[in-house]
Amino acid sequence: MHPLTHSVTEVTTWIKELLDRDRRLQDLWLEGEISNWSRSRSGHCYFTIKDTGASIRAIVWRTLAGRLSFRPEDGQAVVAHGHVSLYEPQGQYQFYVDSMEPRGRGVLYAQFEALKAQLAEEGLFAVQRKRAVPPIPRRIGVVTSPTGAALRDMLNVLERRWPLAEVLLAPTLVQGEQAPAQIVSALDLLYGRRDIDVIIVGRGGGSIEDLWAFNDEQVARALYRSPVPVIAGVGHETDFTIADFVADVRAPTPSAAAELAVPDQTELRGRVSRHLGALSEAAVTRIRVAQRAADHMQRALARLSPQPRLAQYRQRVDGLQQQLDRASLHRLVLLRERASGLAIRLTGLDPEATLGRGYAIVRTARGTVVRSTSQVASGDPLTVRVADGSFPARVERA
Repeated sequence: MHPLTHSVTEVTTWIKELLDRDRRLQDLWLEGEISNWSRSRSGHCYFTIKDTGASIRAIVWRTLAGRLSFRPEDGQAVVAHGHVSLYEPQGQYQFYVDSMEPRGRGVLYAQFEALKAQLAEEGLFAVQRKRAVPPIPRRIGVVTSPTGAALRDMLNVLERRWPLAEVLLAPTLVQGEQAPAQIVSALDLLYGRRDIDVIIVGRGGGSIEDLWAFNDEQVARALYRSPVPVIAGVGHETDFTIADFVADVRAPTPSAAAELAVPDQTELRGRVSRHLGALSEAAVTRIRVAQRAADHMQRALARLSPQPRLAQYRQRVDGLQQQLDRASLHRLVLLRERASGLAIRLTGLDPEATLGRGYAIVRTARGTVVRSTSQVASGDPLTVRVADGSFPARVERA
């Protein structure tokens, strides 16, 4: 064997390494026309991208093929992104596609990705600046077309879920060259008010060109400076715009945005009912506990109450009163009897009674009762008192 001979595998591996190390070939946008499009049983898609001068084999793996926003067909002009590598078993280099759009849309997609990267770096998409939607908004600002189906859908949802909310429409075009400037003006109109709690920016589905106004840089910056939370509901669930990334909340559709903006009155009524039931049950339980505590305290107070002792004291007082009454009566009777005895004795000692028995009281002229003959002398005047009166007398001899 010649000393410089190499195997096919060695050369193929070397070429593959050269391709994989080339940074230009690992991040490549390729524009051309689809040819020989086919899908294998595994779901992978194989085709050729060609132009007037050359062609290259390409492959779309099954995971991406199911997410393509269009149906690829032979002869269709596309813009695809991916990398070039070598398929060693066949010694064939090919283009591995990780995203693909019809030509025209591919240019917009590239612009979209560039603006998205720029605004993300500036912090317009930062999660920490996202604000929560108020739980019960009183007034909702809506930025959308006044004639579109999206507005009717949103109003129907708002009326069904929370009819108490007022809706203020800031009408605007939602597609076309003039749409971005009108959207910014509509937002600024709402920003000038002090009674808006949340803003919905939305429109119905459409192609990337139809939704392009919501990928405008000025619209993104206008959304960023909103003083209140913003809900973006642009297109369908699979559609993403720059406005979705800047907004505080992204909704898959305008109707979903309206659902996120307000509470569901049916659910809220149920929650209130459940809370009322729980509150009522808690109140009843609390009252029962308090009643048992009150009963316990009442029994304790009854045991400590002075009422029984007072009743005993009252009964004792009544007994003592009765004893006092009996003692007083007995004392009174004794006193009366003693008084009667004394009265009898006093009656016996009464001078008047003595006079009635024939005795007399003799007094000197000075009124002194004469008890002895030594008190008078012959010729002294006297006064003699008898039972029925007095009369004068004189001492004849002493």
